[in-house]
Amino acid sequence: MGLMAGIAVRVQEPVFESQTKTKLGSSEIRPGGTSIRSFVYDFLKVELANHLHRNPETADALLRRIMQSEKERKDLAGIKKLARERAKKANLHNKKLRDCRVHLTKKHDRAEESTLFITEGDSASGSITKARDVGTQAVFSLKGKPLNCYGLTKKVVYENEEFNLLQAALDIEDGLDGLRYNNVVIATDADVDGMHIRILLMTFFLQFFPDLVRKGHLYVLQTPLFRVRNKKKTRYCYTDEERLSAIAELGPKPEITRFKGLGEISPDEFSHFIGEDIRLDPVDLGGEQKLDDMLAFFMGKNTPHRQRFIIDNLRVEKDPDAEPEKEETTEAA
Repeated sequence: MGLMAGIAVRVQEPVFESQTKTKLGSSEIRPGGTSIRSFVYDFLKVELANHLHRNPETADALLRRIMQSEKERKDLAGIKKLARERAKKANLHNKKLRDCRVHLTKKHDRAEESTLFITEGDSASGSITKARDVGTQAVFSLKGKPLNCYGLTKKVVYENEEFNLLQAALDIEDGLDGLRYNNVVIATDADVDGMHIRILLMTFFLQFFPDLVRKGHLYVLQTPLFRVRNKKKTRYCYTDEERLSAIAELGPKPEITRFKGLGEISPDEFSHFIGEDIRLDPVDLGGEQKLDDMLAFFMGKNTPHRQRFIIDNLRVEKDPDAEPEKEETTEAA
Protein backbone atom coordinates (compact mmCIF):
# COMPACT_ATOMS: atom_id res chain seq x y z
CA MET A 1 0.00 0.00 0.00
CA GLY A 2 1.28 3.49 -0.82
CA LEU A 3 0.59 6.58 -2.85
CA MET A 4 0.82 6.81 -6.61
CA ALA A 5 -0.10 9.80 -8.73
CA GLY A 6 -0.09 10.70 -12.39
CA ILE A 7 0.39 14.39 -13.19
CA ALA A 8 -0.03 16.01 -16.60
CA VAL A 9 1.63 19.42 -16.98
CA ARG A 10 1.24 21.61 -20.06
CA VAL A 11 4.39 23.56 -20.84
CA GLN A 12 4.40 26.57 -23.16
CA GLU A 13 7.28 26.75 -25.63
CA PRO A 14 9.07 23.60 -24.34
CA VAL A 15 12.79 23.16 -24.90
CA PHE A 16 14.25 19.65 -25.12
CA GLU A 17 17.78 18.55 -24.31
CA SER A 18 18.21 16.58 -27.54
CA GLN A 19 16.56 16.05 -30.90
CA THR A 20 15.07 12.75 -29.72
CA LYS A 21 12.95 14.83 -27.30
CA THR A 22 13.19 12.24 -24.54
CA LYS A 23 14.04 14.74 -21.79
CA LEU A 24 12.63 18.21 -21.17
CA GLY A 25 15.20 20.95 -20.82
CA SER A 26 12.72 23.64 -19.78
CA SER A 27 12.60 24.32 -16.05
CA GLU A 28 9.60 26.70 -16.19
CA ILE A 29 5.95 26.27 -17.10
CA ARG A 30 6.21 29.42 -19.25
CA PRO A 31 9.18 31.65 -20.01
CA GLY A 32 9.86 33.78 -16.93
CA GLY A 33 7.21 31.91 -14.93
CA THR A 34 7.13 29.49 -12.01
CA SER A 35 9.45 26.46 -12.17
CA ILE A 36 7.77 23.12 -12.79
CA ARG A 37 9.24 21.63 -9.60
CA SER A 38 7.90 24.48 -7.42
CA PHE A 39 4.49 24.41 -9.09
CA VAL A 40 4.04 20.65 -8.60
CA TYR A 41 5.35 20.77 -5.01
CA ASP A 42 3.03 23.63 -3.98
CA PHE A 43 0.04 22.02 -5.70
CA LEU A 44 0.57 18.61 -4.05
CA LYS A 45 1.29 20.13 -0.64
CA VAL A 46 -2.10 21.84 -0.55
CA GLU A 47 -4.25 19.25 -2.35
CA LEU A 48 -2.81 16.20 -0.57
CA ALA A 49 -3.23 17.86 2.84
CA ASN A 50 -6.86 18.71 2.00
CA HIS A 51 -7.51 15.15 0.79
CA LEU A 52 -6.12 13.58 3.98
CA HIS A 53 -8.14 15.94 6.20
CA ARG A 54 -11.30 15.00 4.31
CA ASN A 55 -10.48 11.26 4.45
CA PRO A 56 -9.14 10.41 7.93
CA GLU A 57 -9.28 6.64 7.23
CA THR A 58 -6.85 7.07 4.34
CA ALA A 59 -4.63 9.29 6.49
CA ASP A 60 -4.56 6.69 9.31
CA ALA A 61 -3.75 3.85 6.89
CA LEU A 62 -0.96 5.89 5.31
CA LEU A 63 0.47 6.76 8.72
CA ARG A 64 0.48 3.08 9.76
CA ARG A 65 2.26 2.13 6.53
CA ILE A 66 4.88 4.87 7.06
CA MET A 67 5.51 3.72 10.63
CA GLN A 68 5.74 0.08 9.53
CA SER A 69 8.24 0.97 6.77
CA GLU A 70 10.32 2.97 9.25
CA LYS A 71 10.38 0.03 11.67
CA GLU A 72 11.39 -2.37 8.87
CA ARG A 73 14.19 -0.06 7.76
CA LYS A 74 15.53 0.16 11.32
CA ASP A 75 15.30 -3.63 11.77
CA LEU A 76 17.09 -4.27 8.48
CA ALA A 77 19.79 -1.69 9.05
CA GLY A 78 21.20 -3.62 11.99
CA ILE A 79 21.53 -6.97 10.22
CA LYS A 80 22.10 -6.13 6.53
CA LYS A 81 25.83 -5.54 6.90
CA LEU A 82 26.34 -8.73 8.89
CA ALA A 83 24.19 -10.72 6.43
CA ARG A 84 26.11 -9.39 3.42
CA GLU A 85 29.45 -10.30 4.98
CA ARG A 86 28.15 -13.75 5.86
CA ALA A 87 26.78 -14.28 2.34
CA LYS A 88 30.04 -13.08 0.76
CA LYS A 89 32.06 -15.57 2.79
CA ALA A 90 29.55 -18.33 2.08
CA ASN A 91 29.66 -17.65 -1.67
CA LEU A 92 33.40 -18.33 -1.65
CA HIS A 93 33.05 -21.67 0.16
CA ASN A 94 29.37 -22.50 -0.26
CA LYS A 95 28.77 -26.20 -0.86
CA LYS A 96 25.07 -25.51 -1.42
CA LEU A 97 25.67 -23.65 -4.70
CA ARG A 98 27.17 -25.33 -7.75
CA ASP A 99 27.49 -22.35 -10.06
CA CYS A 100 27.70 -22.26 -13.84
CA ARG A 101 29.95 -20.26 -16.16
CA VAL A 102 27.36 -18.20 -18.08
CA HIS A 103 25.07 -15.71 -16.31
CA LEU A 104 22.24 -13.47 -17.46
CA THR A 105 24.19 -10.37 -16.46
CA LYS A 106 27.07 -11.17 -18.83
CA LYS A 107 27.09 -10.62 -22.57
CA HIS A 108 27.00 -14.11 -23.98
CA ASP A 109 25.02 -15.79 -26.73
CA ARG A 110 23.74 -18.37 -24.20
CA ALA A 111 22.88 -15.91 -21.42
CA GLU A 112 19.14 -16.54 -21.90
CA GLU A 113 19.74 -20.24 -21.16
CA SER A 114 21.22 -19.54 -17.71
CA THR A 115 19.29 -21.62 -15.17
CA LEU A 116 19.36 -22.19 -11.41
CA PHE A 117 17.82 -25.45 -10.16
CA ILE A 118 16.65 -25.27 -6.54
CA THR A 119 16.61 -28.84 -5.24
CA GLU A 120 15.65 -30.54 -2.00
CA GLY A 121 18.50 -32.36 -0.32
CA ASP A 122 21.94 -33.49 -1.41
CA SER A 123 20.80 -36.73 -3.09
CA ALA A 124 18.64 -34.90 -5.63
CA SER A 125 21.20 -32.17 -6.19
CA GLY A 126 23.89 -34.82 -6.70
CA SER A 127 22.13 -36.34 -9.72
CA ILE A 128 21.33 -32.96 -11.27
CA THR A 129 24.85 -31.67 -10.63
CA LYS A 130 26.44 -34.62 -12.44
CA ALA A 131 23.97 -34.43 -15.35
CA ARG A 132 23.81 -30.64 -15.83
CA ASP A 133 25.40 -28.44 -18.47
CA VAL A 134 28.11 -26.69 -16.43
CA GLY A 135 28.06 -23.82 -18.91
CA THR A 136 24.52 -22.63 -18.24
CA GLN A 137 23.00 -24.71 -15.41
CA ALA A 138 23.64 -24.08 -11.70
CA VAL A 139 22.29 -25.99 -8.70
CA PHE A 140 21.29 -24.70 -5.25
CA SER A 141 20.64 -27.40 -2.67
CA LEU A 142 18.19 -26.91 0.18
CA LYS A 143 18.82 -28.76 3.42
CA GLY A 144 15.17 -29.37 4.22
CA LYS A 145 11.80 -27.68 4.16
CA PRO A 146 12.23 -23.90 4.01
CA LEU A 147 10.46 -21.60 6.44
CA ASN A 148 6.88 -20.53 5.73
CA CYS A 149 7.59 -16.82 5.42
CA TYR A 150 4.02 -15.63 4.81
CA GLY A 151 3.26 -12.57 6.92
CA LEU A 152 6.90 -12.09 7.93
CA THR A 153 8.93 -8.98 7.14
CA LYS A 154 11.96 -8.95 4.87
CA LYS A 155 14.10 -9.12 7.97
CA VAL A 156 13.69 -12.89 7.82
CA VAL A 157 15.48 -12.98 4.44
CA TYR A 158 18.65 -11.79 6.16
CA GLU A 159 18.22 -13.74 9.40
CA ASN A 160 17.46 -17.07 7.70
CA GLU A 161 20.76 -18.39 6.37
CA GLU A 162 19.20 -20.41 3.55
CA PHE A 163 17.04 -17.54 2.28
CA ASN A 164 19.97 -15.16 2.55
CA LEU A 165 22.22 -17.47 0.51
CA LEU A 166 19.52 -17.98 -2.11
CA GLN A 167 18.97 -14.24 -2.41
CA ALA A 168 22.73 -13.73 -2.75
CA ALA A 169 23.03 -16.50 -5.36
CA LEU A 170 20.33 -14.84 -7.47
CA ASP A 171 21.67 -11.33 -6.69
CA ILE A 172 18.17 -9.84 -6.41
CA GLU A 173 18.45 -7.97 -3.12
CA ASP A 174 18.06 -4.59 -4.84
CA GLY A 175 15.78 -5.69 -7.70
CA LEU A 176 15.95 -7.80 -10.83
CA ASP A 177 18.60 -5.71 -12.60
CA GLY A 178 21.31 -7.98 -11.19
CA LEU A 179 19.45 -11.30 -11.70
CA ARG A 180 22.14 -13.86 -12.56
CA TYR A 181 19.90 -16.59 -14.02
CA ASN A 182 17.14 -16.19 -16.59
CA ASN A 183 15.34 -19.32 -15.37
CA VAL A 184 14.82 -20.12 -11.69
CA VAL A 185 13.58 -23.71 -11.51
CA ILE A 186 12.11 -25.44 -8.46
CA ALA A 187 13.07 -29.13 -8.67
CA THR A 188 11.43 -31.25 -5.95
CA ASP A 189 10.17 -34.80 -5.56
CA ALA A 190 6.72 -35.59 -6.93
CA ASP A 191 5.32 -36.47 -3.50
CA VAL A 192 3.51 -34.65 -0.70
CA ASP A 193 6.72 -33.31 0.88
CA GLY A 194 8.01 -32.18 -2.50
CA MET A 195 4.77 -30.36 -3.26
CA HIS A 196 4.94 -28.66 0.15
CA ILE A 197 8.48 -27.45 -0.53
CA ARG A 198 7.35 -26.06 -3.91
CA ILE A 199 4.60 -24.06 -2.22
CA LEU A 200 6.95 -22.74 0.47
CA LEU A 201 9.46 -21.57 -2.14
CA MET A 202 6.73 -19.96 -4.24
CA THR A 203 5.54 -18.16 -1.11
CA PHE A 204 9.09 -16.87 -0.49
CA PHE A 205 9.38 -15.43 -4.00
CA LEU A 206 5.83 -14.04 -4.08
CA GLN A 207 6.20 -12.47 -0.64
CA PHE A 208 9.53 -10.72 -1.21
CA PHE A 209 10.35 -10.87 -4.94
CA PRO A 210 7.01 -10.94 -6.81
CA ASP A 211 8.50 -9.35 -9.95
CA LEU A 212 10.58 -12.50 -10.45
CA VAL A 213 7.28 -14.35 -10.96
CA ARG A 214 5.48 -11.57 -12.84
CA LYS A 215 8.30 -11.35 -15.39
CA GLY A 216 8.25 -15.08 -16.08
CA HIS A 217 11.50 -16.24 -14.46
CA LEU A 218 10.11 -18.87 -12.04
CA TYR A 219 9.37 -22.46 -13.14
CA VAL A 220 8.69 -25.92 -11.74
CA LEU A 221 10.63 -28.85 -13.22
CA GLN A 222 8.65 -31.83 -14.45
CA THR A 223 10.38 -35.18 -14.00
CA PRO A 224 9.03 -38.58 -15.05
CA LEU A 225 7.05 -40.64 -12.58
CA PHE A 226 7.68 -43.98 -14.30
CA ARG A 227 10.26 -45.81 -16.35
CA VAL A 228 8.86 -48.58 -18.55
CA ARG A 229 11.34 -50.75 -20.44
CA ASN A 230 12.10 -54.08 -22.00
CA LYS A 231 15.39 -55.40 -23.39
CA LYS A 232 15.19 -53.15 -26.48
CA LYS A 233 13.39 -49.92 -25.52
CA THR A 234 12.97 -47.57 -22.58
CA ARG A 235 10.10 -45.14 -22.15
CA TYR A 236 9.92 -42.38 -19.49
CA CYS A 237 6.38 -41.48 -18.49
CA TYR A 238 5.20 -38.29 -16.81
CA THR A 239 1.59 -39.37 -16.28
CA ASP A 240 -0.34 -42.56 -15.65
CA GLU A 241 -1.78 -42.32 -19.15
CA GLU A 242 1.73 -42.29 -20.64
CA ARG A 243 2.60 -45.33 -18.50
CA LEU A 244 -0.33 -47.32 -19.87
CA SER A 245 0.55 -46.29 -23.43
CA ALA A 246 4.17 -47.40 -22.91
CA ILE A 247 3.04 -50.78 -21.56
CA ALA A 248 0.85 -51.29 -24.61
CA GLU A 249 3.75 -50.33 -26.90
CA LEU A 250 6.44 -52.49 -25.27
CA GLY A 251 4.39 -55.64 -24.97
CA PRO A 252 3.65 -58.01 -22.11
CA LYS A 253 5.34 -57.76 -18.72
CA PRO A 254 7.78 -54.86 -19.21
CA GLU A 255 9.86 -53.69 -16.25
CA ILE A 256 8.08 -50.78 -14.55
CA THR A 257 9.88 -48.48 -12.09
CA ARG A 258 8.11 -45.82 -10.06
CA PHE A 259 10.46 -42.90 -9.30
CA LYS A 260 9.57 -41.79 -5.78
CA GLY A 261 12.32 -39.17 -5.53
CA LEU A 262 14.76 -37.28 -7.70
CA GLY A 263 17.64 -39.03 -5.93
CA GLU A 264 16.47 -42.35 -7.41
CA ILE A 265 17.09 -41.09 -10.96
CA SER A 266 20.66 -41.73 -12.11
CA PRO A 267 22.73 -38.86 -13.57
CA ASP A 268 22.75 -40.58 -16.98
CA GLU A 269 18.97 -40.63 -16.99
CA PHE A 270 18.67 -37.11 -15.54
CA SER A 271 20.55 -35.68 -18.52
CA HIS A 272 17.48 -36.51 -20.66
CA PHE A 273 15.16 -34.51 -18.39
CA ILE A 274 17.14 -31.26 -18.12
CA GLY A 275 18.46 -31.11 -21.69
CA GLU A 276 16.74 -30.21 -24.95
CA ASP A 277 13.55 -32.05 -23.92
CA ILE A 278 13.26 -30.36 -20.52
CA ARG A 279 9.68 -29.86 -19.35
CA LEU A 280 9.07 -26.71 -17.34
CA ASP A 281 5.79 -25.47 -15.88
CA PRO A 282 5.86 -21.67 -15.56
CA VAL A 283 4.61 -20.24 -12.27
CA ASP A 284 1.89 -17.87 -13.44
CA LEU A 285 -0.21 -15.72 -11.12
CA GLY A 286 -3.03 -15.72 -13.65
CA GLY A 287 -6.43 -14.07 -13.32
CA GLU A 288 -7.03 -10.89 -11.38
CA GLN A 289 -6.90 -12.32 -7.85
CA LYS A 290 -4.94 -10.08 -5.51
CA LEU A 291 -1.61 -11.52 -4.48
CA ASP A 292 -2.13 -10.73 -0.78
CA ASP A 293 -5.53 -12.45 -0.77
CA MET A 294 -4.15 -15.53 -2.52
CA LEU A 295 -1.22 -15.91 -0.09
CA ALA A 296 -3.50 -15.33 2.90
CA PHE A 297 -5.86 -18.08 1.72
CA PHE A 298 -3.24 -20.75 0.99
CA MET A 299 -0.47 -19.89 3.48
CA GLY A 300 -2.20 -17.98 6.26
CA LYS A 301 -4.11 -19.29 9.24
CA ASN A 302 -6.00 -22.52 8.74
CA THR A 303 -9.68 -21.79 8.17
CA PRO A 304 -12.80 -23.92 7.55
CA HIS A 305 -12.95 -22.40 4.06
CA ARG A 306 -9.46 -23.64 3.22
CA GLN A 307 -10.13 -27.04 4.78
CA ARG A 308 -13.20 -27.42 2.58
CA PHE A 309 -11.18 -26.37 -0.49
CA ILE A 310 -8.54 -29.04 0.26
CA ILE A 311 -11.14 -31.77 0.84
CA ASP A 312 -13.01 -30.90 -2.34
CA ASN A 313 -9.82 -30.92 -4.44
CA LEU A 314 -8.03 -33.85 -2.79
CA ARG A 315 -6.75 -36.41 -5.27
CA VAL A 316 -5.44 -39.80 -4.21
CA GLU A 317 -3.15 -41.61 -6.66
CA LYS A 318 -2.81 -45.38 -6.47
CA ASP A 319 0.59 -47.06 -6.52
CA PRO A 320 0.78 -49.02 -9.81
CA ASP A 321 3.02 -51.62 -8.12
CA ALA A 322 0.43 -52.38 -5.46
CA GLU A 323 -1.65 -55.48 -5.93
CA PRO A 324 -5.35 -54.84 -6.57
CA GLU A 325 -7.61 -55.48 -3.63
CA LYS A 326 -9.64 -58.65 -3.84
CA GLU A 327 -13.36 -58.30 -3.42
CA GLU A 328 -14.72 -60.36 -0.59
CA THR A 329 -17.63 -62.62 -1.49
CA THR A 330 -19.97 -64.43 0.84
CA GLU A 331 -21.98 -67.48 0.00
CA ALA A 332 -25.41 -68.05 1.33
CA ALA A 333 -25.55 -70.91 3.74
